This record gives sequence, C-alpha cells and structure tokens, in this order.
Amino acid sequence: MRVSLNGYFLANEHTGSGQYVTHLLQHLRGVEVAVHRPPGLLGNVGKVRWEQSGWPRQARASGADLLHGPYFALPLKRDRPAVVTIHDLIPVILPAYRGSLLVRAYTWLQALACRSAEAILVDSECSRRDVLDRLHVAPERVHVVYLGVDPRYTPDRSGPPPLDRPYVFYIGGMDQRKNVPALLRAFSLVAARRPDLLLAIGGQVPEPGPLFPDVRSLAGALGNRVRFLGAMDEARKVELLRHAELFVAPSLYEGFGLGPLEAMACGCPVASSNASSLPEIVEDAGLLFDPHDERAMADAMLRALDDPEPLRRKGPAQAARFTWERSAEQTAAAYRSALDILP
Repeated sequence: MRVSLNGYFLANEHTGSGQYVTHLLQHLRGVEVAVHRPPGLLGNVGKVRWEQSGWPRQARASGADLLHGPYFALPLKRDRPAVVTIHDLIPVILPAYRGSLLVRAYTWLQALACRSAEAILVDSECSRRDVLDRLHVAPERVHVVYLGVDPRYTPDRSGPPPLDRPYVFYIGGMDQRKNVPALLRAFSLVAARRPDLLLAIGGQVPEPGPLFPDVRSLAGALGNRVRFLGAMDEARKVELLRHAELFVAPSLYEGFGLGPLEAMACGCPVASSNASSLPEIVEDAGLLFDPHDERAMADAMLRALDDPEPLRRKGPAQAARFTWERSAEQTAAAYRSALDILP
C-alpha cells in the first residue's frame, strides 16, 4: 500500500495541520508514504491549482494507491481512492469565518470534493456530528481518530518557575471563537479574590479586526495582572504548562482541543469550556463551565485554584489515553478500509 500524503503544511509545522502531518509521518507503520508538496510558496490561487491538479499528478507519477488529504481539501476529480482528515468545519458552521465570496467558493469546492472520499477522518465525536449534519455523508465512512499528545508534555515541576508570580495560563489563539474577552472579564472576578495571580497569555496578538477582538485594550483594565508572553516554541510552552496554577480553555468551538490535553499531560489543572469537543477530551479530569457565562467561568477557575491536587492527579491519566501511535494505527486502518484491504 502506497499513500500520497499532501504535505502542503509541512513547511510550517507549527500550524495544527503541520503538526498533524509531522506526527503521522513519525508513527505510521506498515504503510509506504510519499509526501507530495508544491515546488515553492504559493498564493491562494496557486494553492488551489496545486491541490486540484499538481498533487494528483505527483501522486500518479509516484504510483500511489491512495490519496490522503490531512486537512479539508481533496482534488474534485481523481482517479484513485482518497481519505481526508477534517479537523473541523469552522468556515461552514460559524458565519464570521466564512470570508469573502472566493473563500466561500473554495469551501463549497472542498465540501463537494471531500464528500465523495472513501473515508473521512475526524478528530472528535463533535466533529463527526458536524460532518454528518453538514456534508450529508454515509455514517460508516466517517471515523473518529483522536489526535495525540507529544511525549515531551509530562509533569515535572522540579525547575524554577518561568514567571516571577503565580499565574493562570492561556494559549490557543485570539480570534472570536477563542472567547478571550470573556476570559479577561472572568479573570477580573478571580483577581478580586486572588490578587497574587497573573493571567499569562501566550501567542501573538493580532491587530484588532472583524475576527480579532481588541484584547490588549480589554486587558488594560486589569493593569499588570495580565502579561502577554508573545510567540513561543514548544519547550517554552511545556515549561509554562508545568508550572501554571491553572490552564483555562474558554473556547466556543474546537474540533479537538489540543491545549487542554497538553495541559493535563503536564499535570496542570484545567478549567475548560463545555462547548463542542472539549468535554469529550477533558471528561472529569478538568472543571467544565458554560463559556457564555463569565461568572461560571470564574467560579470554575476559583474551584480549581482552591483544590488543584485532584486535577493534577487525574490529568496525566486522562491525557495518556490520547497517543499518536493509536492515531496512526487507526489512520492506517482507514487506508485499508478505503482500499478494501482486509486487516
């Protein structure tokens, strides 16, 4: 079995799709994988052209039996079976993310192409429901294959704390669905009870716009209790998770929820939104709250801060259920299913 894997996002392994492909390549066994990529950096039109013609041409030349699109994209016309991984359907489900007419046309094209895939892999039961509801495909073709957690995420608080004050940590993006303004308002209620705490926010802060709230202005009301840490590598993130008093995941919609999973693996207590896929990732190893209710968010944060040890114990065991080895095994099984190869 020879698989042509779309490696478009390998050039930036810090993206979710880039990390996904990187881990799959490290853990797939018993499968010959040919990674196919465009010849250089492409604009939007060039990317579509490569997905629809360049990639299938490379797959044919390599003698691949199967195409695997590791994100929401497949060639509409193809001469061999295909598997696609749909991490989420954000541009289909959330109106604010549908973009321009050209972006909507691209989404429509990919929905049409992916609907005919022999197998569709999704990251969660939540994403499976979304795919069945929005793409109207046969349920037996949609398979939940959970992502894994990198082995470097482990509990180890032996080193010095990375910040000069105890802190609650958030990392995971600043766009609308991430719900960071609600987190800031909830943290103001927490800070009234715990004036020693910082809210440490990782990741770049984009300029305010239609999809990006002005989080810096909102944080200004909290003064020096909010610290923006900027972009960071995985080693820095691991260090911050290991020493945080709490990790908060306030998101309104996630196809999987890698942030709380990594936090649990590090033994960091988690307070998480009860929306979309997050409850099935966190289960009872974290405290869940309604992301639309800022007081409920603050109450969950305070409860976790007041009694962190049960969450520190439960988190690593819950995270251990999600491995890249298992994800790769289930992906290889989907390849065999798409090719009608018996296990």
